[in-house]
Amino acid sequence: MIADLKPYPSYKDAGLPWLDGLATGWRILRGKGVFSAVDIRSEAGKEELLTVSASDGVVPRRQKTVTMFMAKSYVGHKLCWPGDLVVNSLWAWMQGLGVAQHHGLVSSAYSVYRPRPEFTNYARFFHYLIRSAAYKWELQTRSKGVWLSRLQLSDIAFMDMSILLPPPDEQATIVRFLDHANRRLKRTIRAKWKVITLLNEQKQAIIHRAVTRGLDPNVPLKPSGIPWLGDISAHWEVRKLRNVAALIVSNVDKHSKANEEPVRLCNYTDVYKNEQITGDLNFMHATATKEEIRRFKIKLGDVIITKDSEEWDDIGVPALVAHEADNLVCGYHLAMVRSNQRMLRGEFLLRTLQDRFVATQVHVRAKGVTRYGLSHQAIKDMWLPIPRPQEQSLICVSVAQDLKQFDTAINRTEREIALLREYRTRLIADVVTGKLDVRAAAGNLPDESSEPEALIEADALAEGEDTADSDLDAAPEEAEA
Repeated sequence: MIADLKPYPSYKDAGLPWLDGLATGWRILRGKGVFSAVDIRSEAGKEELLTVSASDGVVPRRQKTVTMFMAKSYVGHKLCWPGDLVVNSLWAWMQGLGVAQHHGLVSSAYSVYRPRPEFTNYARFFHYLIRSAAYKWELQTRSKGVWLSRLQLSDIAFMDMSILLPPPDEQATIVRFLDHANRRLKRTIRAKWKVITLLNEQKQAIIHRAVTRGLDPNVPLKPSGIPWLGDISAHWEVRKLRNVAALIVSNVDKHSKANEEPVRLCNYTDVYKNEQITGDLNFMHATATKEEIRRFKIKLGDVIITKDSEEWDDIGVPALVAHEADNLVCGYHLAMVRSNQRMLRGEFLLRTLQDRFVATQVHVRAKGVTRYGLSHQAIKDMWLPIPRPQEQSLICVSVAQDLKQFDTAINRTEREIALLREYRTRLIADVVTGKLDVRAAAGNLPDESSEPEALIEADALAEGEDTADSDLDAAPEEAEA
């Protein structure tokens, strides 16, 4: 069906730098001819709290993991209704906007636009249109500011923006087609995330068995004495981390100062997203004092762990330093674990900390409300199963070999998901701008009225919630006023 889509029979000049031509029968109006600005404030502050993100548009806050503090009172916050376009003016250029499906509260710093009466039925189409990749240029160009991260879209700029308008019946056809295509793509993506979940569970089983029992399936076992660790090989020891490794907690921030030395900074995302720290990673450039470089220089064999996080189960994620460099230092929110090589090999420590049963020790000791952190003592008090160093090396070689096939399969599946997302992004942009004619294809679609599709073009649950979603490169969340 999708492969058979063709352009419209004819086009006319659109007069827009990002659109080659406007399909015959379509028109363009300025934002002020399509929307009116709405500024209605809550008197009680008791309405449902909504949040705006690039991934989901406008959704109830209870459905999202939002890390900002809750406001003491929401009296005076803006209200929106189903069909209203809500725009986070600071993140419009990053698609921090969407059409609301619920009545509720949004930040007083946001803009709320309501379709004029003749365009009320276009709400779903506007959600697809203005959030599409085709409008990214328009939104970024009209947002003004000194820094990219501080660009702001004003009401005046939005109201002057060009809005594409297909005929009324045609926009409904476009929405029906995109809802159907999006539903199919989400189901496919969901299925692939389930495959990744199963592969990761198999990896965990291999790691757990290896770091608690070794390579011999018939080895005698003994209780580890640690409830969540279970039995371990009878000839192994159980020791606290403080007895086999040194803990070095960094305080080097991301700022650059004129009186300091230039360095490359290993940050939270470098550790969280990579099993190994290698010299070819795209490290941030910053500065540090000579003393900080001496204390926090990353060394071969170190294991770096995440010490703070917005999610408690993201605490203690490890990465092994496979390469070192003179100007590579450990950044803030991380801790280096430097093992005593006569007792504990760095690679075995990595595998041990990857075991979810071992990691439980730090998860349960993480403290916080909106951000979780570990004390130095909590890290040092971790219990670790310790075989002889020579056995550690043999275990690590075997585990690496066993995991290779799973890593290959996971990487391939993640790439397939990325391609599906890229395809969806391009499809939506081409359809809502009239590059592809879906009228005939939509007429052949099955009746899916029993499965109403949400306005959001992707839900986090269906897409595996890959989140780095608290970083700038992820969905920008609501900042409370």
